[in-house]
Amino acid sequence: MNDRALVALPALLSRERAILAFNRRVLAQAQRADVPLLERLRYVCIVSSNMDEFFEVRLADFLEVAREGEAGAGTALRRDLAAVAAEAHALIDEQYTVFNDELTPLLQREGIVILNHAERDAAQREWVDGFFQKQVRPLLVPVGLDPSHPFPQVANKSLNFIVRLSGHDAFGRANAIAIVKVPRVLPRVIRLPDALAPGHQAFVLLTSVIRAHLAELFPGREVEAFSQFRVTRDSDLEVDEADVRNLRQALRSGLTTRHFGQAIRLEVVNTCPDELSAFLLRQFALPEAALYKVNGPVNLVRLNQLIDQADAPALRFAPYEPAWPERRLPREASIFARLRERDVLLHHPFESFEPVVAFLREAVADPDVLAIKQTIYRTGSESPLMEALIEAARRGKEVMVVVELKARFDEEANINWAERLEAVGAQVVYGIVGLKTHAKMLLVTRREGSALRRYAHLSTGNYNPKTARLYTDVGYLTADPDLTTDVDAVFQQLASLGRTRPLRKLLQAPFTLHRRTGQMIDRVAEAARAGRPARIVAKINALTDEALIEKLMLASQASASIDLIVRGACMLPPGVPGATDRIRVRSVVGRFLEHSRVLYFRWGEGEDDEALWLSSADWMGRNMFRRIEVAWPVRDAALRQRVIDECLVPCLHDRQDAWAQRADGSYERIAADGVSAQQALMRRYAAGGA
Repeated sequence: MNDRALVALPALLSRERAILAFNRRVLAQAQRADVPLLERLRYVCIVSSNMDEFFEVRLADFLEVAREGEAGAGTALRRDLAAVAAEAHALIDEQYTVFNDELTPLLQREGIVILNHAERDAAQREWVDGFFQKQVRPLLVPVGLDPSHPFPQVANKSLNFIVRLSGHDAFGRANAIAIVKVPRVLPRVIRLPDALAPGHQAFVLLTSVIRAHLAELFPGREVEAFSQFRVTRDSDLEVDEADVRNLRQALRSGLTTRHFGQAIRLEVVNTCPDELSAFLLRQFALPEAALYKVNGPVNLVRLNQLIDQADAPALRFAPYEPAWPERRLPREASIFARLRERDVLLHHPFESFEPVVAFLREAVADPDVLAIKQTIYRTGSESPLMEALIEAARRGKEVMVVVELKARFDEEANINWAERLEAVGAQVVYGIVGLKTHAKMLLVTRREGSALRRYAHLSTGNYNPKTARLYTDVGYLTADPDLTTDVDAVFQQLASLGRTRPLRKLLQAPFTLHRRTGQMIDRVAEAARAGRPARIVAKINALTDEALIEKLMLASQASASIDLIVRGACMLPPGVPGATDRIRVRSVVGRFLEHSRVLYFRWGEGEDDEALWLSSADWMGRNMFRRIEVAWPVRDAALRQRVIDECLVPCLHDRQDAWAQRADGSYERIAADGVSAQQALMRRYAAGGA
């Protein structure tokens, strides 16, 4: 019996600061000497992309409060905003320091150089001038500002220049400010011909090309000062789903205005004169805290173009080819036949995603397959799965596709697929009003003799062959009658909006997933109080749901042993004496993006006193209450042990890519060397393991 005295539960950590802490861990990858140099640069680009989304999505509400002023802003929220802004500024400053002081000199040592105007010789300047005159100048339209030339519309994350001019314009007026918008179609990184940089791979940035020729855009006037600038805007699509007749049409209309949402952040170079940055802040109605003066190009994401153009295989990760599970799914054998014998588990990216594509293609080609149903969240603009579904509809099969049109930043691709599917007669639905369909399900119904049999694929990650090579996820192929019947019931509900019978094996958000997860945590806590083995290991991408966090804290107070492997934001403070001292939180950041959701619970010593679940959902309020999600049990003992051995144990023993979270929300790298979970799995599968 546990006699520990309960203490007050500690306050939760800030979600925004937890997101910034994750990006610090990503940036740390760019500082690792054991990571290939171009991959280190890629991590810098990833941080920039992540920070763009952070401002576009997370900071909008905070800045709205700041705009309302003292009367509308609570003291605590204003203080939190100031702390988050300070951390964001510090992180971005550190990011540019890593790029300028660490990576740029190392790239130069490897013969990869980014030349500014002063560093270019006469021949290089001549080539750059020709490029500007032929490729860039015809697309630039400088706008001098006056009452008849108001400040132009500046699109989200677009590149622009602000210029202060001396003298008078052609009409004798002293309009001093001009704006130059740079079209997105222009490459941001240009490689010089090899003949102009013998022994080097030389690049110039588009910003440097335009900067060197700014004066040509304003003949008869002198450029006194200038700066590149970039504004980040609120990018949530605002559509009242309850008040539109056709969600697809409404979202397509919204895509045209998304680029001009409320301004959230302004980036300028650190040499930008104060009066120009102040002018821009007024134009975008932004507070001083939203100004970011950076020591370099205002969009480091675009340096991905340098990575793509550089010819340096030794500076990249060694190519890795995911393994085909030949022993479990022989290439020439029917996948349906194998699933009638046993379930098949796929661990991506160590195992290939191709068996999932093959499963669908076999269904399309099989005349006995009558119906195919699938959910689509992020599948990309090119997808063999979507092409297969279109072919299935053409062949006369019943095809139903639940396309989530509100998958952030994938809306346009999903709308295009929805329209193509509808054009060939597929039944396309857009989920449930007010809820995103985030569950990953594929269901095939096949005639076998006088009966119908169902086969399903469930996954913790998206139906996207490209990201399946970059993200860790678990796919589950099954012909289990209870599980496939449950999957069919969820599809029926998404189409008909009717109530379903109680599901036999699946847990579904927003109905049973949150409640049953809480009950399993409670059951572990009860076992701990009774002195029985009590263990929780959860591998998720984020932990922000307050109710589940409280239950985890109470289980810790009951002496349950809890390990949380949380890649991103975690609001639970571990290691607080008497409250969370039996909770350990670690984050794994490596070559691949950790994305699988695996949940393990033990509440006793017997074989039936444990449960392992795979899930599409993180432990966040949005996943539990504002999305369609599913979790399913792994009851086959061999498969359950395999998930434990590959998804949980390696992460708990990782000493190279793992970070331990402190009670204050900061992180400490476990070790600088040692075992890497991802590298160990890569070696295992390359050697034919599993």
